Amino acid sequence: MSVLASTLRRRAATCRNGLPSTAAWSCGPRDGARIAPQQLSSHGTGRRHVSDTAGKKTKAKTAIFFPGQGVQKVGMITPWFEAFPRSAQAIMDEIDELMGYKLSSIIRDGPSSVLTATANAQPAIMATSILILRILEREFDFKLTDRIDVSLGHSLGEFAALVAAGILAFEDALYICRRRAEAMAEATQMAKDQWGGDYGMVAVVTEPEYLSSLIEAIDDFVGYRSTGARSDHAEDIQPIDQVLIANVNSKNQIVLSGNIEKIKELVAHVRQFLGHDPRAVRLNSDSPFHSPIMRPAVGVIRELLAGKSRARGREGEDMVKFPADLMCISNVSARPFQSTEDVKDLLARQCLETVQWWESIKYLDQEQKVRRWLGIGPGKVGRNLVGKEVGMRGMDRVKGGGVWAITDPDEIEDVLRGLEKTECLDDEDE
Repeated sequence: MSVLASTLRRRAATCRNGLPSTAAWSCGPRDGARIAPQQLSSHGTGRRHVSDTAGKKTKAKTAIFFPGQGVQKVGMITPWFEAFPRSAQAIMDEIDELMGYKLSSIIRDGPSSVLTATANAQPAIMATSILILRILEREFDFKLTDRIDVSLGHSLGEFAALVAAGILAFEDALYICRRRAEAMAEATQMAKDQWGGDYGMVAVVTEPEYLSSLIEAIDDFVGYRSTGARSDHAEDIQPIDQVLIANVNSKNQIVLSGNIEKIKELVAHVRQFLGHDPRAVRLNSDSPFHSPIMRPAVGVIRELLAGKSRARGREGEDMVKFPADLMCISNVSARPFQSTEDVKDLLARQCLETVQWWESIKYLDQEQKVRRWLGIGPGKVGRNLVGKEVGMRGMDRVKGGGVWAITDPDEIEDVLRGLEKTECLDDEDE
């Protein structure tokens, strides 16, 4: 066992002694008496919400979120193998067996061009996210249903969120994720073969006051609404001419998807007619996700979700399990999944439609009063996007809560300590 693993395990045991137990926990009364968890059923989740009128203490609502494509990096699982060799190896052996090839070798050794390919990048990111989550559960006794109220994921990350919520078994989610990635890569290749051109995604960063006018300028340029459900008019346009809003990520960032030359024309149009100069950055993606070019993938996912579970012990059962263990937010609706059929419909449409990430965060922050946010998986993009809306890293500016991310073993101690300190809210923090 490495020195780091030994240290983290000792600290985890200490943190567990200070954190609420599965059997009983309390945010009050202040005289130390315990009260039993209260059950609150909402959108398919039996999450608990404890309030002590006398002590004016309430359990802080907590969201767990997962990253999407673009955060992949060669060696991103290596620190976890060094810190927790036994657990990490067992989890990755299972993943390699399910994938049918050594995905672990691609993640560990690359090269980057192979890892970045959509068919490898998507399952690699999801596998790494779940690896981190499983290590937290096994090594630190981190029980999701005790510690988390709601899960969500950015695009690809929605699969990890569905696993965390208990809606999809990991085996099923990984299989669908792999087939989704293959279908998306095939759809992109079909567009290239038929129409030519270079396809991808470009992030556009502007000032918040320009976001609405930026979206309007894009709609004016392409000639149809680019957000929400894809219009019939959009389907009639040749793929080489399509540029659509793939993601609304924050109050000052969107992502454009489609033909790269057409996107460059659009950005030039915005700079000329909108009166300001937004920053445009091409993303590490080889496909135009969340655009009509991805339509063939929708049918593939619908067919997969109509099948039976492949998970051990669930063979023959519906692939989607509902009600869920946790509330889970859809990228398409920016609201909780409501039923089995809702999951199947929205998850299939998700690869085609706009990811409403900013709206999802606003909904959880403003309407659900989520005060603690925990990112799990490689990269810091998700944490930064959440932090833009609700506050900064850690406990800096989130009233009564915080925004954290676990991307490396070294971060676990600070996150567990932060969660312990913010376990309860005063009523006025709600």
